Amino acid sequence: MRRTGEKEGKAGLSVELPALATFPNQFRGYEVTIDIPEFTSVCPKTGLPDFGTITIRYVPRAACLELKSLKEYILAYRGLGIFYENAVNRILEDVVRACRPVRAEVKGAFNPRGGIRAVVEASFPRTRTAG
Repeated sequence: MRRTGEKEGKAGLSVELPALATFPNQFRGYEVTIDIPEFTSVCPKTGLPDFGTITIRYVPRAACLELKSLKEYILAYRGLGIFYENAVNRILEDVVRACRPVRAEVKGAFNPRGGIRAVVEASFPRTRTAG
């Protein structure tokens, strides 16, 4: 079985991206859903563009994500070499770090390439799984 190298597997995880800004939450007990239908990144193995829809769902605690900063953050992925799985998990980690939500989910539904469509989902709090 052929494996992708360590460098490609970690591509995009430590690149500095624009900061996510927040504003104080005024309410409790509600959920925010943000759809980003034109997400673009680059495959670190082939250098080809990847396209998809990113959906962020979270329940705010003390802070909400500011959408202009989120737009700038997401636009930084356009030239970034990163696998789907890493992009979705990195977005989740950055959202959680920025606004400390009660819970959060990030879903990436990526356009088919070579007849294969991938959907990647990550959630916070993280659950322990066997592995």
